[in-house]
Amino acid sequence: MIEYWNPLVERMPLDELEVIQEKKLKDLVKYVYQHSEFYKERFDDFGVKPEDIKSLDDLKKLPFTYKSDLRDTYPTGMFCVPNEQLVRFHVSSGTTGKPTVVGYTQNDIDVWTTSLARAMTSIGVGRGDIMQIGYGYGLFTGGLGAHYGAEEVGATVLPTSSGNTDRQIELIQDLGSTVIACTPSYFLFMNEVSDGLGISIKDDTTLRVGIFGAEPWSEEMRTRIEESTGIKAYDIYGTSELSGPLFTECHCQNGIHIWADQFLIEIIDPETGEQLTEGERGELVITTLAKEALPLIRYRIGDITVISKEVCKCGRTHPRIMRVLGRADDMLIVRGINVFPGQVESVLMQIPEVGEHFMILVDRLNELDIMKVQIEMTDEAFSDKVNDIIKLEQKVASDLKHVLNIAVKVELVEKGTIPRSMGKAKKVIDNRSL
Repeated sequence: MIEYWNPLVERMPLDELEVIQEKKLKDLVKYVYQHSEFYKERFDDFGVKPEDIKSLDDLKKLPFTYKSDLRDTYPTGMFCVPNEQLVRFHVSSGTTGKPTVVGYTQNDIDVWTTSLARAMTSIGVGRGDIMQIGYGYGLFTGGLGAHYGAEEVGATVLPTSSGNTDRQIELIQDLGSTVIACTPSYFLFMNEVSDGLGISIKDDTTLRVGIFGAEPWSEEMRTRIEESTGIKAYDIYGTSELSGPLFTECHCQNGIHIWADQFLIEIIDPETGEQLTEGERGELVITTLAKEALPLIRYRIGDITVISKEVCKCGRTHPRIMRVLGRADDMLIVRGINVFPGQVESVLMQIPEVGEHFMILVDRLNELDIMKVQIEMTDEAFSDKVNDIIKLEQKVASDLKHVLNIAVKVELVEKGTIPRSMGKAKKVIDNRSL
């Protein structure tokens, strides 16, 4: 098994990586100033010129870029190359407004593929593996991104996309899939369907690795998945604006490696925009150092995490982001307390009597915020004794209050009550905004 895709780069000392970053940052600022009318105007309005950027410390002189900027310049107003130099478009769903359009030159595709080749190698995926890709194909970046990365490392790709779950399980068995890539919610559903068919993923398939992303999931959820299915579960990260899936954890499962020769990352205070120091929790900001068609400078991702620059036990020197707690815009404020769905999941997954599927419902009654969590019971915990259910609800409510610091109403429901998802799971219904 290959341990590194490019050991010279992946183990390069951080100070040498920062020299590369500094040069690429200066080149990038000049490039966008010359080729992007959007960035030229933004820089001019901000009072900064390319010659003002002399070191990495000058990064904070540059303005932020927001998702709204891509929507405001729809479809290609931020591009740095004409359409004839593009080899592909990807387009977001646009469910909350205008979609975002991302274009790719051939070099952009190559950089994307290299990023995933490094990532997949770091979790032991390569030649001899059959990788079943359950992310959506088409305008969504997940399927094709994972596809190109898997082929680059020599794996055999099974491009199932999402849905048709019985068929997915059949193919896992018949073709001997060893790696599955999909949302964690969909894999949980797949495992549930397998059980209903009398098939054990742990005992009746050759799956050994799961690559799960496109939605936040907790460390406790990882434990549940690994114990119930026998696979190693890895987190994958990326956004459609950056190029879709780009990075994974390595086999150490202790943070996601962000390739410093391709991307420059910061953590900022989401309220003030001020840079935070290593180890402080805040909003992730990424600057692309190698993209041609749609480079992004100080792009505010919105995800809340922590950066670690400590050399990983795997030997890779590139900085890591710790598990994403959630998105800044996914955070609920309930009676003045900040609540992330991931915190709720983390508590629930430590209670053996409850299942993996839950829903958070927030409402307002007489000007008071009320939060309720519906959670399915496991078959083993289901009881026709009302007192047993009440006691379990009280335990769950107590554990949630201890972590969230607010009282939460808990409603235990039968297995199969919460809607299942073949993509990103919807875990919050906030009726206060309806």
